[in-house]
Amino acid sequence: METKRILMAEDNRNDVELTLTALAEHNLANEVVVARDGVEALDYLYRRGRFEGRPNGNPLVIFLDLKMPRMDGLEVLRHIKGDPDLKTIPVVVLTSSAEEQDVVESYNLGVNAYVVKPVVFDSFIEAVKQLGLFWVLINEPPPGSVGKF
Repeated sequence: METKRILMAEDNRNDVELTLTALAEHNLANEVVVARDGVEALDYLYRRGRFEGRPNGNPLVIFLDLKMPRMDGLEVLRHIKGDPDLKTIPVVVLTSSAEEQDVVESYNLGVNAYVVKPVVFDSFIEAVKQLGLFWVLINEPPPGSVGKF
């Protein structure tokens, strides 16, 4: 059985913990890999640095924050959607930014969904649960895209 792996690029520890809790409560992923910034996210995808020995295969979905140190989410998205081996991985921007320019730029770069993080705890948990249900259980990825790389 294929591992249901999610890559989460997020530098806020509280948001990481809330997301992991929500996904675990609903058994929505076998594994959530957390990258603390954009550089780590690309290291994971390209199997570099501390991720050099990671298992084969791309994640089912990437949850991507925009406001991160070292490399922001828009630059990560630019890399992913510009790479023929990665561009079919669904990317969901999960961010606190509701700025119109961030939304427009994300969609121009090929993001699959843009979700502003709810501030209220229960709403945040519910949003993550719904994202997990759709992207992990309902969405059908392109044939062969998950096992690549």
